[in-house]
Amino acid sequence: MSETQQPAVPRPEPIRFFGTTWVHHDGAYGLRRVGVAVGALVAAAAGAFVLRLGYEGLSIAAVGGFVSMLVVVMFAACNALAFRRAWEGFTRRPDPATDASVERSLQSVRMIGFIGVLLAWFCRAFVEAPGEKLHRAEYERECELYERRRASRAGNPAARGSAKRRKRG
Repeated sequence: MSETQQPAVPRPEPIRFFGTTWVHHDGAYGLRRVGVAVGALVAAAAGAFVLRLGYEGLSIAAVGGFVSMLVVVMFAACNALAFRRAWEGFTRRPDPATDASVERSLQSVRMIGFIGVLLAWFCRAFVEAPGEKLHRAEYERECELYERRRASRAGNPAARGSAKRRKRG
């Protein structure tokens, strides 16, 4: 690799709603976290209101206690699963080999349990930008590898080859 073809400096991966402000906590990072928390909470409240209207529709239709209980249990379970998957997604990347089919199968659960996803975003925004810990670990690892590669390339590669030849001869 010649000196003009140095590997690119690692660039931080942008996070939804935060861009790359999470790296140095600049660009109104604190306000963005507050905005994400408030927005997620307002959206979760609006979603809960819509679900309540749907539940009232079931009671007006007089579907019975069993169906009403089944709907409540289904929404509670979907919200709990969606919350857990969203929370885990902030701390680790899914394994593409095994989790692709799992993510696809849980897509409908996440859609039904959207309130759980929104509540996970709300809770995580108090600690950090959702996913910041994962992105920061990956970015720091890339920077460290870049610095190691850069340090090992110090000097003129042509001179290193001629020094080896001088030792042999």
